[in-house]
Amino acid sequence: MYLKKYNLKNKVALVTGAGKGLGRACAIALAEAGANLLILSRTKKDLDQVSKIVKKSKVKCKSYVCDITNYNEIKDVINKQQRIDILINNAGTNIPEHFTKVKRRNLEFLVKVNTIAAFNIAQLCTLKMLKTKNRKKIGGSIVNMSSQMGHVGGPIRSVYNMNKHGLEGLTKGMALDLAKHNIRVNTVCPTFVVTPMTKKFLKNKKFRRDMLNNIPLGRFAEMSEISSAVVFLASDAASMITGTSLLVDGGWTAK
Repeated sequence: MYLKKYNLKNKVALVTGAGKGLGRACAIALAEAGANLLILSRTKKDLDQVSKIVKKSKVKCKSYVCDITNYNEIKDVINKQQRIDILINNAGTNIPEHFTKVKRRNLEFLVKVNTIAAFNIAQLCTLKMLKTKNRKKIGGSIVNMSSQMGHVGGPIRSVYNMNKHGLEGLTKGMALDLAKHNIRVNTVCPTFVVTPMTKKFLKNKKFRRDMLNNIPLGRFAEMSEISSAVVFLASDAASMITGTSLLVDGGWTAK
């Protein structure tokens, strides 16, 4: 009985940044749980590969090449969908720089991707969710991909800290506004995960050692450990959870 609550059959899930890393892992995990997918990325080749894997789970999958910072592109993709039940607001990036050396163009780019685009996608998907007449009965779930850096500070990450702390605040505000529609909004907050994005940071031996020393469990996270948390929050197993964060950080923030 309880396992049925993890079943996402007949749900439609939109995943941004689905071509690589965590987005790819989340898309595959959602498909394995039975969800039909809408996957977005800037790279067609990546989307084609994910689509091929996803279809092995016998679910439907539509892919769209688009730039999440282009509001009109995103709006067109979302508005043409019949319905959306789940949003995994995953696309994001980081450019590590010391606070005193943050370049203006990098600041503006990170705010555009991590904050403004995340807000726009969440708002557009919510408006689409609300067009489904029985939304209150069937519910909906939005998972914003945050970070442990949305709860604590980190060196050479001041802009990313600002973005992710902001995303935590946005999540709480959204959760309160959308509760009456039974649309739940939460964040998943990973520690360092070995992905194509973090590989280049983790090549630095000193940085790698320092980061591992901050994780009580003594290792980096696997992508599957993040995607399983996402599937849980997207499912009815988490039907009473909204406006909060699921920290998948190996104990980093417990200290």
